[in-house]
Amino acid sequence: MNWYLLVKWAHIVSSTVLFGTGAGIAFFFVRAQRAGNLEVIVSVGRDVVVADMVFTATAVILQPVTGIALALMAGFPLSAPWLLASITLYLFVGCCWLPVVWLQIRMRDLAAAAAAASTALPSLYHRYYRWWFALGWPAFLGVLGIFYLMVAKPNA
Repeated sequence: MNWYLLVKWAHIVSSTVLFGTGAGIAFFFVRAQRAGNLEVIVSVGRDVVVADMVFTATAVILQPVTGIALALMAGFPLSAPWLLASITLYLFVGCCWLPVVWLQIRMRDLAAAAAAASTALPSLYHRYYRWWFALGWPAFLGVLGIFYLMVAKPNA
């Protein structure tokens, strides 16, 4: 068994899960908001939180573990500029993702409470949604930047 290829495979699969789940969550959550149907928003909000906990969180843990292992196995110093840039972007993306998870949980709870009370979504929900949407873009672009650095390895 070739450990390097196994670790590389795990790194690629987890990066795909991270990116794909993030894009999927964003797509379906935005679509639910635009539908304006409270029952749909509640249902999708629950699924979004579960997907982030099951898929995204797992990939978030695997990425640095497999990434550092790959760099060391391939003989790249962790101080290489492209690796430092990718680590910096990863931390930046994490700083966007953590509040997004909190916002999703709060929005899920606010939507469920509104549905249970047969009321409209409160203004706080809409404020959280705007923050969620705004934080998603830099995180998305940051992941794209990491992909570029991993493929191109500029000045490696």
